[in-house]
This record gives sequence, structure tokens and C-alpha cells, in this order.
Amino acid sequence: MIHNPDKMNIRRSTVEHSFGTIKSWMGHTHFKMKTLPRVSTEMSLHVLAYNLKRVISIMGVENLQAAIASNHGM
Repeated sequence: MIHNPDKMNIRRSTVEHSFGTIKSWMGHTHFKMKTLPRVSTEMSLHVLAYNLKRVISIMGVENLQAAIASNHGM
């Protein structure tokens, strides 16, 4: 990063945004659960919700439902 400071700007705009959004959803607070397995599960649920929300905003609900149906033989 020292030799190429522009890379940090790219990283901030791609990776940090998602973590900032998830932290905002959590209320800028700590995890509700205690112990690593439970915190890991809580974080996984936050990431799943974030990813689903992004997919819905990109594809739309109807296209997501069609994609799920076509992949599961429904």
C-alpha cells in the first residue's frame, strides 16, 4: 500500500463498504451472541442477509425466484 496508495481507495470502496453496511444493520454495536461458534453463526446470517439484499436489488425478486426455480427443478 505504501508504494501504490491508490489501491487503498479501491479497497475502501469495495470491501469496506459491505462491512460498514453490515455494521450499520447491527446498530454499530457488538455481537448479540457470545462464544466464537455463535458469533460466527450470527455473522454468517448478517452476510447472508446482505448478499440476498444485493442480489434482489441487482436481479429483482422475480428473476431471483426464476433462477432458484430453474436450479432446483421446481
